[in-house]
Amino acid sequence: MCGICGVFDFKGVPVDEGLLAAMTSRLQHRGPDGDGVFRDVEVGIGHRRLSIIDLSGGGQPIGNEDDQLQVVFNGEIYNFVELREELEKFGHRFKTHSDTEVIVHAYEQWGTDCVKRFNGMFAFAIWDSRKREVFLARDHLGIKPLYYVEIGNRLLFASEIKALMEDPSCPREMDLEALAELFTFRYVPSPKTLFRGISKLPPGHWMLLAHEGKTIRRFWTWVPQLRKEWREAALIEEYQTLLEDAVRLQLRSDVPLGLFLSSGVDSGALLAIMSQYSNGPVRAFTIGFEGGEKTNEVDDAREMAGMFGAQHEYQMLSPDDYVDYYQRYMWDLEEPVGNETAAAFYFVAKIASQKVKVTLAGQGADEPWAGYDRYKGIKLSSVYSQMPSVLTRNLAPLIAKLPGRAERLKRGAASLSEPDMLTRFAKVYSFFGADMKAQLFKGALKREFEADAYGTRHALGRLQSDVKHLDPLSQMLYIDTRANLPDDLLMVGDKTSMACSLEVRVPFLDYRLVEFVESLPTHLKLKGMTGKYLHKKACEKWLTKDIVHRKKKGFANPVEDWFRVKMRPFVEECLLSRDSSMALYFDQAYIKRILELDRAGKQQYRRHIYLLVSLELWHRAFMVANR
Repeated sequence: MCGICGVFDFKGVPVDEGLLAAMTSRLQHRGPDGDGVFRDVEVGIGHRRLSIIDLSGGGQPIGNEDDQLQVVFNGEIYNFVELREELEKFGHRFKTHSDTEVIVHAYEQWGTDCVKRFNGMFAFAIWDSRKREVFLARDHLGIKPLYYVEIGNRLLFASEIKALMEDPSCPREMDLEALAELFTFRYVPSPKTLFRGISKLPPGHWMLLAHEGKTIRRFWTWVPQLRKEWREAALIEEYQTLLEDAVRLQLRSDVPLGLFLSSGVDSGALLAIMSQYSNGPVRAFTIGFEGGEKTNEVDDAREMAGMFGAQHEYQMLSPDDYVDYYQRYMWDLEEPVGNETAAAFYFVAKIASQKVKVTLAGQGADEPWAGYDRYKGIKLSSVYSQMPSVLTRNLAPLIAKLPGRAERLKRGAASLSEPDMLTRFAKVYSFFGADMKAQLFKGALKREFEADAYGTRHALGRLQSDVKHLDPLSQMLYIDTRANLPDDLLMVGDKTSMACSLEVRVPFLDYRLVEFVESLPTHLKLKGMTGKYLHKKACEKWLTKDIVHRKKKGFANPVEDWFRVKMRPFVEECLLSRDSSMALYFDQAYIKRILELDRAGKQQYRRHIYLLVSLELWHRAFMVANR
């Protein structure tokens, strides 16, 4: 795991050496073990290294035999051993034992199609001095980030936005269209960011930079086709084999590894499989929350660690821990999300980083496998749409007006009668509904909202078009796996772990596993109202049934209660103070009303408040001129 950056000048103007050095230095937290740069007139590439594979010989940039190609790389190519053997048969000679060098020789052998052979998480850049081109790519599912901005005749790219901003000409302005999308989806969908002019290379895409301009292409073109003939027992066995192989590959490392351990089935299955392949006890890490006894996972995680002889460590967090971290939270994250569990990833990464350099995590099992409640809502909405209108006409409006704190139920009800599929999905995601946006937004943001209340066409339309032949639930799972997952949870996981100089691997997102899951009939994912059906059946091989079917907690925490009581001064200062940026875009009187209704228990606005606080912290981190 590392950080990469670079500059390419389309007009052939020499790259500023000082800028390249500054960009590389800004990524030091991603790679404290070393750095390297390469310049060749119109191009410069930089690298910060976190040493995982080939500790002594894997420094970057790395070239091919004649150094006509140079690569900088962030991530891991898990099947590098097999690829190296194949490339050596073609006559390629290797100078190191690193997975990085496999990339440059694979490009030499197969050109841009090399990315189709990689099983891993990656963002890399290759300078081809013969063609005077830069080839960049981002892994299938967007586990690793890659940002870029065009400034005049130059294109800058980096693992983090902060590195791009080392160029004084890099824009520091909010994109209001992206802000409107943030308040629908809880994240900004690729290729946008909240910064005007700064983009993300979408997952499963590559980009080629040449003097003629830039070209972006999608390389992971898998489109699900559901299996028509299958046996459940055979599918379970196939999935178990795939998952075990994914974990086996992702345990390749020259440094100690650990595991983010919750109380649930996903990380529990990883622990069981890791224990099979590890020579010694697995190191497992868990966090808990003061005042969160109902949702804490520490005791259950400790018990599960004991079942497999793991060394278990944990930390209990307090409101003070959160207030202290919020001073740098958005500087780490760079992109605000409406995910109240996001900061928790930092704390578990922090305790893990004190003992290991690499951990595995259970992220990525919920989106393909229908593990969230919203997928039940999509299933119900399909049933609802077929019911007689005399029965459904008043049901959704009635549920929406119910008093109390059933925010998810009300959001689901708002989507029930929506005939347009994409808008229905947006209503399921959006805890800021159209009525709330109309009251909250003001000025240019309000006009943006009035032009397109949910912004679904531009943001998610291209993904839905891939799977229009599938049922609504399969469509939503496909979209979430390629949008919600990389632009929210995986982004959070990458940024918070790299802030602690820790690499996090996610075996459930081996692209072979995802393709397998997406080929299954829907009822094997969501059976009745039971999500992750076949996944759980498969995990009974490694875990007891009570663990497999234990209620999901998913980093649940009492931040909702903390915001109302112990963190109340912090929240009010963020959202209601005279110098808060909230006044630029929102009606602060309405925000005050939201806070009052939430504290009185009349409505549940936990996520609304968290997103607003995150946006304010982002504004302070990046929009203030003297940052």
